[in-house]
Parts: sequence; C-alpha cells; structure tokens
Amino acid sequence: MVRTLGEPTAGNSGEGGAVMRESDGRRWAAVTAVAGTVFIAAGAFWLSFTSLADLAARSGIGAGQAWAWPLIVDGIIVVATVAVVALAGQRSAWYPWALLVGGALVSVTANAIHAVVAADADVPRMLAASVAAVPPVVLLAITHLTVILTRTTDPEKEPADAASFSTATAESMPALPSGETDGRCRDDGVADRRALGWELREAGWSNKRIARELGVHPSTVGRWFAVAHLTDT
Repeated sequence: MVRTLGEPTAGNSGEGGAVMRESDGRRWAAVTAVAGTVFIAAGAFWLSFTSLADLAARSGIGAGQAWAWPLIVDGIIVVATVAVVALAGQRSAWYPWALLVGGALVSVTANAIHAVVAADADVPRMLAASVAAVPPVVLLAITHLTVILTRTTDPEKEPADAASFSTATAESMPALPSGETDGRCRDDGVADRRALGWELREAGWSNKRIARELGVHPSTVGRWFAVAHLTDT
C-alpha cells in the first residue's frame, strides 16, 4: 500500500480528534470561567460602589455628584489591572502597577472607613471593616483573572491540532527530490524506509518529521543515522 507524502495516517487522525475534543473542552471551561468572573466582578463593583458613594455623600459631596467618586476609585483598579497585563514584561509597566496599588489602597481603606461609620453600634468595628474590605479586594483579583482568561483563550492564538498536519505544515517543509516520492513509503520494507529516511534527512527534515512520515518511532530514525555514522567512521 502506497501512502503519499504528507497524507495523515489513521493514528494521526485519531490523535487530532482527541486534541480537538480536548481543546473544545478547555475552551468551554474557559468561557464558563470568564462568565463567572464577570458576574462576581459586577457584584463586587456594585457593593464597593454603594459604600463609596455613601461615604462621599457623608463627606460633603453633593448627592448628584457622589456617584462619580466610586467610579474614579474603582475605575482606576479595573483600568490599571488591564494595563498591567497588557504591559507585562515592559519597563513602562511600573506606572500601571503604581496606579493599581494606589487605587486598591484607597478603595479598601475607604470601604473600611464607611463600614466603621455606618455600622451598627453592636457590631465590632474590626469585623465591619474586614467585611467591607472584601468587595474591593475581590474586584482587584477577579478583574486580573478575567483579563488573563480572556487573553489565554483567544481563538486566534489556539495552536493547530494534529489532524491539520498535512495542510498546515506541509508547505513549510522542504520538498523531496523530484521523481522519488512514489512507491517509497512502504510498510513492508525497512530498507526502503531507511533509504527514504536518508533522502528526507538530506532534504532538511528533522528526525521527528521523518518518523511521523514513515510511521516509525523517532528513536528508530535516530538509530538508523547513528549506525550509518559509526559504519562510516
């Protein structure tokens, strides 16, 4: 039976299907995680927003402008978190990090102060401050997680699966010498496969690609070339 160059074998097709199923499963899991993080972030933002707006109104800011103060404070956390992930590894990343740390400190402190001011007299101040500090901390952590999940599950960055080997990578591989592609890839002759292996190696193919094309293990291809090298020596 003759198999043309680059034609996927049954094993490659099965492996490609398994890789595709695994990729689909991870993609759905990531989509579910992103949806959950967005829901949690919205809840944390709302709790922090109401507390900071009430604190701003108690501090003398008019009722019509009090809503803008929590947007400024928590908005810095969201924007700075996205900027930190986008500028990861660059020298200019220190500035969004400074904004992130500053905004988080202001938000946590302001939420804790509002809890101390507005809490009932029978509630310990430390407990009230700790409970109020949870929403801004969760908002900070969940925003960062959402950005990371969104970046790592971008479909444009998904690697090609094994089933698309013949169409995705065949053009990038060196071509075989002309007139020697027919009737070479046979399963009934080790000598034929070894000879074709040498031709592929001279054409610039790696041991792994040669093994995949000839249907043998990469270590077998390595032994072919090692034995030939020792014989020449």
